[in-house]
Amino acid sequence: MTTAVVIGAGFGGLALGIRLQSAGVQTTIVEARDKPGGRAYYWERDGFTFDAGPTVITDPACLQELWALTGRDMSDDVTLDPVLPFYRLNWPDGTNFDYTNDDAQMRSEIEKLHPGDWDGYLKFLDYSAGVFREGYEKLGHVAFLDFGSMIKAAPSLAKYQAWRSVYSIVSGFVKSEKLREALSFHTLLVGGNPMTTSAIYALIHKLERDGGVWFARGGTNRLVAGMIAQFERLGGVVRLGDAVTEICTLGDRATGVACASGWRADADAVACNGDIMHAYRDLLVRSRSAQRTKAKLERKSYSPSLFVVHFGVRGTWPGIPHHMILFGPRYKGLLSDIYDHGVLAEDFSLYLHHPTVTDPSMAPEGMSTFYALAPVPHLGKFPADWSEIAPILEKRILDEVGRRLIPDIHERIVTKFSYAPSDFAEDLNAHLGSAFSLEPTLLQSAYFRVHNRDDAIPNLYFVGAGTHPGAGIPGVVGSAKATAKLMLEPSA
Repeated sequence: MTTAVVIGAGFGGLALGIRLQSAGVQTTIVEARDKPGGRAYYWERDGFTFDAGPTVITDPACLQELWALTGRDMSDDVTLDPVLPFYRLNWPDGTNFDYTNDDAQMRSEIEKLHPGDWDGYLKFLDYSAGVFREGYEKLGHVAFLDFGSMIKAAPSLAKYQAWRSVYSIVSGFVKSEKLREALSFHTLLVGGNPMTTSAIYALIHKLERDGGVWFARGGTNRLVAGMIAQFERLGGVVRLGDAVTEICTLGDRATGVACASGWRADADAVACNGDIMHAYRDLLVRSRSAQRTKAKLERKSYSPSLFVVHFGVRGTWPGIPHHMILFGPRYKGLLSDIYDHGVLAEDFSLYLHHPTVTDPSMAPEGMSTFYALAPVPHLGKFPADWSEIAPILEKRILDEVGRRLIPDIHERIVTKFSYAPSDFAEDLNAHLGSAFSLEPTLLQSAYFRVHNRDDAIPNLYFVGAGTHPGAGIPGVVGSAKATAKLMLEPSA
């Protein structure tokens, strides 16, 4: 293989492009939008910089590896600043819990919630370390192309009761309901319901504890820019603002791509970092095998969507940490409304992102950049007109942030806008407006996810949230490592 085309300039596509280009494969990344980044898009408005997300960077080593491939250092292009606490969790009764990897502080925080839960927390950490070894270190960068590979992994998955949910496992270790929420909410950051997502995802705690939580100075968009710089430095080509309209095939081979502008490219291999349903439904219409796969994908369950309110305000807020979780009055019931019933509930839980407490340059002097994010049902479960709902939900979310943190928020707002499930569907071709692709249940993980290499088209590959191992920056960067290994095999 000497040439490749990668569809989509998200983290997965960029990581794959860097790996291919560093191995001598002439690679072109084609991106439909005017900027790279995929879900890590950004906007500049009225002097404020707004990252679309993701904003939580963990396992920086998986990113640094992309520069080390060619003997360079990521710090030449990107500055990562540590974020402490990792998160502040806040409940409606005013309770705060600062989550960190400092044992003394964690013990103090846990004993505030329930004095007897420290020992249980330590046992949970041991469990998390075990699933991290099995689920991330051993399996996170390995493609599952056949059922046999899943059978081989089964004993280690069974050892850690992978069929149980993260919440169920956590509840076996600690008694405080607030602490159970604090130790299980992480699955929401990759699109999973803590009540049903496989306990293997408890590995996120070990990932954060060892590697820390980081922020790219200037915003996540600067990490994207750094990856672009590394890719282009190696000779890679990025084509922006031109949507791929077809993955061209001849028989059982992919031959290249065709774009909306009329531009076409032939290649020895094609890799897709776009939405998996969009790829099989819309880009591979001439492939019979792809249409059979499309029918299977339609029957799978997809992660919820998100409603995000971006706002810039007058004033600085040193008391509001970089990452906050504002829990609502319900946990399990709200999750059931979002994942099962497709109800846009009256109550909500929010993730509040406040980057200017770490990097004031993301707002004009004396001002602050925020976003508040609420998980909501995807369009398949809640097919509403978001142009009508968005202004109402936006006000309710800002009212809640005002009630709990910034009392005069409406008077302080300089600029604001929201991003709804319909925007995910339109801007990112996200099936049902899902923010994280396939839901990360046990039966939609590893072999049961979209394979990193198509079963019927041997030079068509997938990278990103819809394939193994799943969503989140470490997940999609790990998928790039697994996919690149397949593509660079001598037979590829």
